[in-house]
Amino acid sequence: MTPNPVSSTPILRRTLVWSAVSALLLAVIAGGVGFAVAGTDGLLSGLLGVLLSVVFLGITAGSILFANRWFGDPIYVQLFFAIVLGGWLLKLGIFVVVMIVLGGQPWIAPMVFFLSIVAGVVMSLVVDVIVLTRTRLPNVSDVSLPTQAPEDRAPGQGADEDPR
Repeated sequence: MTPNPVSSTPILRRTLVWSAVSALLLAVIAGGVGFAVAGTDGLLSGLLGVLLSVVFLGITAGSILFANRWFGDPIYVQLFFAIVLGGWLLKLGIFVVVMIVLGGQPWIAPMVFFLSIVAGVVMSLVVDVIVLTRTRLPNVSDVSLPTQAPEDRAPGQGADEDPR
């Protein structure tokens, strides 16, 4: 398998891995706090809130990683934006359906559910910031500049000379 030439791929993979690890930790915390506050209903609400936030946030990174497979294809840009937009529409549809289904459930502790979703989003943002600030990526990446052939150089202009 050849490595993916898109420079965002390792960053997104690292973000997904760290998000999964921190989501497990957050699920333990949210479930524990939910159980302490509202019993079994709070436990389920905390776990479900963390799960939904991780799934919703993972769809975007996953869709970008999936779209990067077509890098170099003549219609890469169109495919990329179609896949990422499709992921956002999928998230919107899932969100609406989940909120309609869960809206009237008696076993949902609304405040625990809401706060666990917010905590999941904040956790994801913190992970994104940490991963991006620790990543060493050149300012210009994924670009190949044309090289000047030796026969095209002006007379007396060597490879190390400044053309100005």
